[in-house]
Amino acid sequence: MLNRQQLFGKKSESIAAKFLKKQGYKILEQNYRNKLGEIDIIAKEKGTLVFIEVKARRSRQFGNPKWAITPKKKRKISMVALYYLKTTRQSRVKARFDVVAITSNQENPEIEIIKNAFELAYE
Repeated sequence: MLNRQQLFGKKSESIAAKFLKKQGYKILEQNYRNKLGEIDIIAKEKGTLVFIEVKARRSRQFGNPKWAITPKKKRKISMVALYYLKTTRQSRVKARFDVVAITSNQENPEIEIIKNAFELAYE
């Protein structure tokens, strides 16, 4: 059974996926996992493969959720993305990392897409 925080995370990822679809993204994977970790959403947008991290907060009390991605998290997402590209034989495809930041007040969440949010990080 999921706890309150996990339920909030799952709901936020669903909100992000619906929003991305409306923005023209084609969702390929949600909660993609491999031996190195997880990527929230993998999608295509205008011929580019997009690895998307969803960050959500219930309020802005601790700042905008988009600032919650640490260098360690960027490295982890990068390694998972590289593994995905290798195992799906897409190493030459154009790709980028986006962040979907959600501040949720239940009824009307504030959603922001940050395209090219960070570069590949593997050190």
